[in-house]
Amino acid sequence: MIETGEKIRTDFSLKILKKGEERELPFSDILDQKTIVSVYMKNNTSSCDRQTTDLAIHADWFEKKGYNILAISKDSCRSHIKYAEKLGISYMLASDPDYKFAKAADSIIEKKMYGKTFTGPSRSAFVIDTDGTILATIKKIDTKAHAEELKALIESL
Repeated sequence: MIETGEKIRTDFSLKILKKGEERELPFSDILDQKTIVSVYMKNNTSSCDRQTTDLAIHADWFEKKGYNILAISKDSCRSHIKYAEKLGISYMLASDPDYKFAKAADSIIEKKMYGKTFTGPSRSAFVIDTDGTILATIKKIDTKAHAEELKALIESL
């Protein structure tokens, strides 16, 4: 996994949903201010819902501190539209079915589910500066207290 102080590659684009509008942006354009990237697996699953809802509840705090929030999963932007409405998510959601962000962050790991082994992005979070420098990481998210762990991390920077 990419380490604090290293620069993440920003030469890829993501489809994002922002304020109900879908568009494709270069990742470097998303970094118009310090950005928290929270990686989750799938919309409408209990752990992921807790993770994203916790961020939604505290989104104003992060905004007042000068941070964008971007939550990434492999779900389509169409799915994200319904998901954001259902959970009251005001921050950006990104569709990344090809794991472009996870590849750039070197955060693809081996997973096991129902006896099958596969690879996919780790459930992790990254605090990234406008130039792509990793300011901090959470390598394993606590889905029940995700916003609190990010707040503590940001306050320690």
